[in-house]
Parts: sequence; C-alpha cells; structure tokens
Amino acid sequence: MITLSNRELTVDVLDPADPVDAARQGWRYCWGGYVWQVKDAKLGPLLSGPEFPKPDPTAFNGQGLPESFRHRRRADSSPYTWSGTTGLAIGAGTLATNPAAIGQSPDSTRLVEPARWNVNPAADHIVFQTRQSAAGFACELTRKIELRDRTVTSFTQLTNVGETSLALEWFPHPFWSLTQHRARLRLPAGTTLAENPGFAVAADGTLTFKRPFLTASDNQFSLLTLPPGRPLALELDHPRLARVTFESSYVPAECPVWANANTISVEPYLPLRLAPGETRHWHVRHGFVAR
Repeated sequence: MITLSNRELTVDVLDPADPVDAARQGWRYCWGGYVWQVKDAKLGPLLSGPEFPKPDPTAFNGQGLPESFRHRRRADSSPYTWSGTTGLAIGAGTLATNPAAIGQSPDSTRLVEPARWNVNPAADHIVFQTRQSAAGFACELTRKIELRDRTVTSFTQLTNVGETSLALEWFPHPFWSLTQHRARLRLPAGTTLAENPGFAVAADGTLTFKRPFLTASDNQFSLLTLPPGRPLALELDHPRLARVTFESSYVPAECPVWANANTISVEPYLPLRLAPGETRHWHVRHGFVAR
C-alpha cells in the first residue's frame, strides 16, 4: 500500500508492484491510482464497498474509489478493445476469454499479463504511468492521486499511441458509506430516474432509499437522467462527516446509481474516442467535509 497523509486524512492507494495489493485488483478496475480507503485522523475509515467491512473483498467488487476503463460496452457487452479472444483492459493489462463466451459472461474473462507501472510518490500526490499494447491497440496512461486538505482528486491522462482508433467507456465507481442502512444524495435539481423498487428522486434532486437493503446480494441498479450539458456535482450524507462532495470535470453520457446493504455508488460515464496520437484529460474530485 502507498499512502498520502496530512493532519486531517490518510489516503491508502494500492501499489501495483505489491503482490498483496495486486491480488485485490483483478481485471475490472484500473490498477494505477486505485484508492482503497480514505481515513480521517480522528474518525477512521470513510469509504465502504459491496462487501465492506470484509477485509478481503473479491477483486471484482473491490472497495474505496476504484475507476474503470470498460473494454466492453456497458449496455450490450459488445467489444471495444478486443480482437478475437484477446483484449486490452486499459489500466489493468492483457485479457483473454473463452471463444464461446465472448460478450456473454464476464466470469470467463481472465487477466493474463498485468500492466507494468512506474510509480512516483511526492508529498501531496502520487503519479502512476504505464504504456500498454494488446489486441492491436496501444496507449499511454498517466494517473495522479492528489490530497489537498480534505479533498482527494483523481486526474487521468490517456494517449492513443497505436495506429488504431480507441473507443471505450470510462467511469469512476466510488463506494460511499451508508447512514443507518440508507443514503441521501443531493443531485442536480431536475434529475429523474425510472420507477424502481429501490430509489426515489424528488423534484429538487434528492435521492433516497425506498427501503433498506438487507444483504450484500440485495441491491438495486438504476439509470439516472441528469440535466443535460453540465458536469456532475453532488453531495451525500455520511455517518461521521458533515457531508461528502463529488464532482466530475466532464459531462456524463449516462449515470448509473447502484446500492446494496453496505454501500451506494453513482457512476458517471465518460465515452472516449481517441484517434491515433490523440490525448484526453479529465478528473473527479471528492471532498470529505468535517462536522
């Protein structure tokens, strides 16, 4: 584990070169810059996960503030960065799958060669850099995790260094803590979602649970409809803080919300299409506001 700390917070970030941390990561999330936990100097851990507080959650579920470059389309599992049975999971490594399971079952996907990272820690940030190529695609990826006061910012830079265009989806998957088995999020006014048994959104954008979720397998997935043309900014209640804030530097193309008995997550998707030689930059920011 690599840590950033100040008088207020400690940020635990998984180390791609550490075998113990590598076992936590798998093929779903980006290895470089994976924030595993944020801890308050007085209050302890502030983040959750689908299996939290289990100390060894499955790599697919994870915990904390993971981020993901989708190598298959969320809506229908059609391939982005695949050629036959070989795929490129940007930030994770080279993938393989059974030919009969292409696009059918994520359980058939396996990581056959992890990405190699250069890691450069500093007093208030850590920079992770990797260069990957597989399945006819190639990229350079830089991730920076920065701690300033009570704010954690995740910066990403992706460059297409191959001869083939890159098309994929990226999304953060923050796992926020519940308050007495429920959550209350203040989303932008005008946010809506389709009728579902788990969540309700009021006209002012406040999302609440219709019922508590009882187990890790008791969950709800829904798609939020956000006001168009603006980056996402939200606040949510926290059991030990005044609130947690979250903002994206980009306008989400779509935005799932998911929760179970242990956590809630809002996942603003960023579609990416990079021509050879093209670079994109973006960031997301968390504020942990003390009482």
